[in-house]
Amino acid sequence: MYCIRNVLYIFICALISFTSIAEAEDKSSFSTTPVLNDGKHWRVGYYEGGEYTDYQKEFTATIKGLMKLGWIELQTIPEQPGERTDLLWKWLSTQIKSDYIEFVPDAYYSAGWDEELRKQSAAAVIDRLKNKPDIDLMIAMGTWAGKDLANDRHTTPTLVLSASDPLAAGIIKSVEDSGYSHLHAAVDLDRFARQVKLFHELVGFKNLGVAFENSASGRSYAAIDSIEILSKERGFDIIPCYTQSDISEKAIAEASVISCFELLAKSAEAIYVTNQGGVTYNSIPKLVEIANKHRIPTFSQSGAEEVKYGFLLSLSRAAFRYLGDFHALTIAKVFNGAKPGQLIQLFEEPPKVAVNLKTAKIIGFNPPLLLLGAADEIYHEIQSSQ
Repeated sequence: MYCIRNVLYIFICALISFTSIAEAEDKSSFSTTPVLNDGKHWRVGYYEGGEYTDYQKEFTATIKGLMKLGWIELQTIPEQPGERTDLLWKWLSTQIKSDYIEFVPDAYYSAGWDEELRKQSAAAVIDRLKNKPDIDLMIAMGTWAGKDLANDRHTTPTLVLSASDPLAAGIIKSVEDSGYSHLHAAVDLDRFARQVKLFHELVGFKNLGVAFENSASGRSYAAIDSIEILSKERGFDIIPCYTQSDISEKAIAEASVISCFELLAKSAEAIYVTNQGGVTYNSIPKLVEIANKHRIPTFSQSGAEEVKYGFLLSLSRAAFRYLGDFHALTIAKVFNGAKPGQLIQLFEEPPKVAVNLKTAKIIGFNPPLLLLGAADEIYHEIQSSQ
């Protein structure tokens, strides 16, 4: 009963503290009404460290947010294959209908998770932004891109999307101040802490397995600092296993996570499935198979999409809708004269639970009725991700 009461308490507190998009907008005097750039379209560019499923989803949600605000005509965005964003950009640059925004065809850059290509791509982007310049707003997708463009080597308005923890990664100076007037990075300080707290309340594990790349970026993706604090507060041990994440050979990254799951399955009571390059549509079935075979509860850091494919729990991100709307509002305000650094960076998504009942049955986990009542996404089967 103690556990169930605490679960309910978590949700009540989260609901009370949640700041809605509308409330956040009221704090700014900048308009979000569609306007031209001195009679011309606003030109947008894009830079990412490499392919990752959340990048595609979050960017798509942002485009839909701009449609809601009237900057882009309402259109059906075609289903995108795998984790690719290049095809999405090609469609946006050729098929999107807008009187205000242009997604510049040759302004798409990806480092392909290759360190050498990253140096070349970052240099090319900054050179273009500084010396051309023909881009009015740059989307920096993920931690790599955010770190590469968070500097004073250019002054082009830049929005950092999908960085797991831009503060810990050193992308921004603080939640209140990005450090540069042209830089903005959405940040949710307690998102991952809320996940681990909920997971611990529900499962009561004495140790938690975490697979992650043991690098500054890898620790940031996995929110290791937050987990370490919580482990001391709540009295559970962390069982780490080191993977390869930000590398161009995706198969090696995937194999490293699978290998870690096989090791963690021998000693961990639960596994926190962190954001990294090796957790993909291709590897998830094997990861789920390993965890379920050993009856180990899992919690997806990424969100409900991975719960659909067999991980036990997550906090649902509602297809990134709320976050996409927040990014769209930020873009609209920038196009209406705001400096990115002036705008609110803190954004907490509403608390919504996702649970896979098929996985729960396989591992012998009996979800509390209060959890099922609070769940927004309940999956009764394990769907295929391939």
